Amino acid sequence: MIPTESKKLNRRPFGQQPTLLRSADASLVRVWSITALAVRNLFVNKLRTFLTLLGIIVGVASMIAVVTIIQGLNETVANTFSANGSTVFSISKGPSVITSREQMLKVGKRRDVTEEDAEAVARGCQLCWRIGYSARGSEIVKYADKTEENVTIRGITLSQFDIEDLTAETGRVWTGNEADAGHYVAVIGADIVKNVFGDAPPETVIGRQLRIRGATVRVIGIVAPLGSILGVSRDNFILVPYNTSLKILPGRGSLVINVQVQDPSQLENAKDQATAVMRARRGMIAIRTGDVEEFDEGFTVESADVFVGLYSDATSNIYLVTIGVSAISLLVGGIVVMNIMLVSVAERTKEIGLRMAVGARRSDIMRQFMTEAVVIAAAGGVIGLALGFALANLISLLIGFPTLINLMSVVLGIGVSSVVGVISGLYPAWRAAQLNPVEAMRRE
Repeated sequence: MIPTESKKLNRRPFGQQPTLLRSADASLVRVWSITALAVRNLFVNKLRTFLTLLGIIVGVASMIAVVTIIQGLNETVANTFSANGSTVFSISKGPSVITSREQMLKVGKRRDVTEEDAEAVARGCQLCWRIGYSARGSEIVKYADKTEENVTIRGITLSQFDIEDLTAETGRVWTGNEADAGHYVAVIGADIVKNVFGDAPPETVIGRQLRIRGATVRVIGIVAPLGSILGVSRDNFILVPYNTSLKILPGRGSLVINVQVQDPSQLENAKDQATAVMRARRGMIAIRTGDVEEFDEGFTVESADVFVGLYSDATSNIYLVTIGVSAISLLVGGIVVMNIMLVSVAERTKEIGLRMAVGARRSDIMRQFMTEAVVIAAAGGVIGLALGFALANLISLLIGFPTLINLMSVVLGIGVSSVVGVISGLYPAWRAAQLNPVEAMRRE
């Protein structure tokens, strides 16, 4: 077969590759040879290599474990509050999270939020689409010979099911007539089914009766499992109509009013309208703490972004602490790598002299020791990466924290350890490259 003209033009005599291609091939061969030599040197003394890696392994593993857990928590919190949190805000006596003793004392002096406040907000807030309120208590629940302590009992209005996006997976929720009449009916969480009724199928739980402070409530529905946040279950509750809770929850205290708007863009304006209604109704009150007197509006309006903000602040602090601990460990690991590389240079001085005598350039010597340092640190990073993921999964199994493994964690672990290797290997490599070949060969 006769070759075409184009094929003839593309043919090159053997050994006459383009200069750039030959140079690239030679560089790859050189890098591969140096890397292989570095790996062989690491296996000469396995115990010393392992001890050298230890600091980097600990640093990378601790960093990866915390990052993996926090990323998992971030996703869980974001998913939890994004369900309906962007359209819902609450009005309560005090903030959901109290961060100081002074704040706790101030909240304690405020008046309770009442049903009349909720009705006033419903009348005066045009942007408020759904309004509900709830009372809360913690009681002992009994069924036959079983007793369950510290169960959250919530008396809620019917609209709370829609506001909180609660649905009955089995059975039903109560009707308006049952709510108005204060019937003794209950919708329970998944934990109550498991802890009180054991292995009973959910369908058979419907109709059974629970005892709460001497009152008997009939189970009519079971809410779909909500899961947990930060290892705390959200399914350990019993919901009863608000009018029923007035009879079985003595000292129920202040109410929490929950408001939902139709569009997230209306949230801030709705909060302003509700705040204006509450101010007009209650006025400012003077609160004295010690010798200081200040005026307070006596209620708190907050939405999901408050929780997300508090959570972000908390995780940011955890990140900073983790970075600090990991940085110390990596610094120690880097110092160990540098020390071992200096020892290696001293032990192999004669070898370095021989290599330079047969033509090795100073850049080759420097590149070899730099490669060894980076290989040591990168190997520590890979092992630390695996241990970090294993540790995060172990914590997840033991405590229930969610985890999330992504590419960024892998890049972070390998990248940080490689940078440590470059920095810690720079001086030993430079020192090896500056040796005089004649004097180096005379060393014993």
